[in-house]
Amino acid sequence: MKKKTLRRILSFTKPYRGFVLCNLLTAAVTVAAGLLIPIFCGNAIDAMIGAGKVELSLVTQAVVLVALVTVVSAVAQKLMALSGNRITYSVCRDLRNKVSAKMHKLPVSYADTHSVGDTVSRTVTDVDTFADGLLMGFTQLFSALLTIGAVLGVMLYLNPVIALAVVVLTPLSILVARFIATRTHRHFLAQATVRGEETGLANELIEGARVVKAFGHEDESLAAFDEVNGRLESASMKATFFSSLVNPSTRVVNNLVYAVVALICALYAGTGAITIGALSIFLSYASQYAKPFNEISSVITELQNAVSCATRVFEFLDAEEEVPDPTAPSSPEERGAVALKNVSFRYTPDRPLIEGLCLEVSQGQRVAIVGPTGCGKTTLINLLMRFYDVTGGEISVDGADIRKMTRKELRSRYGMVLQDTWLKAGTVRDNIAYGRPDATEEEIVAATKQAHAHSFIRRLPQGYDTKIVENGSNFSAGQRQLLCIARAMLALPPILILDEATSSIDTRTELKIQDAFATMMKGRTSFIVAHRLSTIKEADVILVMKDGKVIEQGTHETLLRANGFYATLYNSQFAVI
Repeated sequence: MKKKTLRRILSFTKPYRGFVLCNLLTAAVTVAAGLLIPIFCGNAIDAMIGAGKVELSLVTQAVVLVALVTVVSAVAQKLMALSGNRITYSVCRDLRNKVSAKMHKLPVSYADTHSVGDTVSRTVTDVDTFADGLLMGFTQLFSALLTIGAVLGVMLYLNPVIALAVVVLTPLSILVARFIATRTHRHFLAQATVRGEETGLANELIEGARVVKAFGHEDESLAAFDEVNGRLESASMKATFFSSLVNPSTRVVNNLVYAVVALICALYAGTGAITIGALSIFLSYASQYAKPFNEISSVITELQNAVSCATRVFEFLDAEEEVPDPTAPSSPEERGAVALKNVSFRYTPDRPLIEGLCLEVSQGQRVAIVGPTGCGKTTLINLLMRFYDVTGGEISVDGADIRKMTRKELRSRYGMVLQDTWLKAGTVRDNIAYGRPDATEEEIVAATKQAHAHSFIRRLPQGYDTKIVENGSNFSAGQRQLLCIARAMLALPPILILDEATSSIDTRTELKIQDAFATMMKGRTSFIVAHRLSTIKEADVILVMKDGKVIEQGTHETLLRANGFYATLYNSQFAVI
């Protein structure tokens, strides 16, 4: 899995081959400069040994060469950093774009079964952590590996015996780092997973702060957060502890390499086999050879964390998408006729919810759906909108199977007002025109007047330009619902779905809105889900659902005369207790 993730990460760098090549070339120049400077310094040392034997021209030449190489190295390092940044943040931009596109391809069932906080953590925090690790990989890892190989090659050329000693000791450092790194990945993965869980819990507690306080649940909420936070602390401590072992462990081995090189060089210098300048060159190379191992140990820690986070992001990207739209979609004339033919549906294979549901709705009919909680009313709406696909049977709109239409085409025929309101961050005007961005100011105002929202909008500090914060929390529940009703009235599609559309509105305003709805529903097919049965008396057809089946069907008067389940529901709302 880890190798697969690394290959997938590298595939994201393909569009930026030019910057990758620039990064590699500048890293090579930087390493070459690091190899040349000790040689120049060693030559200068040899030119100054012995009283009165200083060869000033050679020393001056070495100083000039060191200065030139240092300038070239500085420019190369700057270019390497710039190219590394461009690669990293371009890859992260592309990854976030894929994540954003993926969100719109996921079925509603994904949102129903995954924590919002965990999804946010995957798409924000994990991508940021991945960026940090990738940046370190491009700015340090390649140059460190190149330095190790180049230094070893030069040492092998200058003195095979010293190089052989280094080669013999090098595997110790690699084995130690590998041993620790292989045990670090699972701890970073656990850390990222628990972090997502904590984000989800924090999001839940913040959104439900009023309910938590209302029920005096602060201590229990704190205890739940402390438990998750404790697991995050434990996972983080383990990940940090094991990753922190790499650096000191490799330093011990690297210092041993340096000491061995210094001892061998001293023995050679004592016999005159190498000069003092050559000794300084080897010691510089030994130091350069050891340094990348320490850098790599730090990079490995970040890379382990980055790979763990990338794994979680790729899991999100690999989540099962909605069934793709047909290649040759149907686009029937918009009329508003809906038919359900022997429809069956279940959320889980072993628990049937709707079985054998049949319904014919003609253009312009008003269909009310009633029944006890959990009978399948909202599920039926979800099936009509194709948020879920039926597991049996067929739903058709205007004579075409909705599975043979594109989702955009299908949903453009519906206008929805739900009990759970949703407003996006933006102005009041933006939210009302969400379904019709090209609507004129006059049309927007007319829709708000029909929804009886114009009066309260006019009293807002900036009127229609008033900013709505996330989820509309700076508006009351009733105001949010009025804005959602205005949004539907502006769109005016051929089919309307009203799912407890006036549940948060006072009775006086509700009566006015019912009149507006009656006007809006003329000539339009309407599905009305309501618990207050007094609001659906004028429906052309009332479907009474129980346990996923339509058990009664007819007008209000017909169902009351039948004295069945509907009559019991209706009379219970007016019973004297």
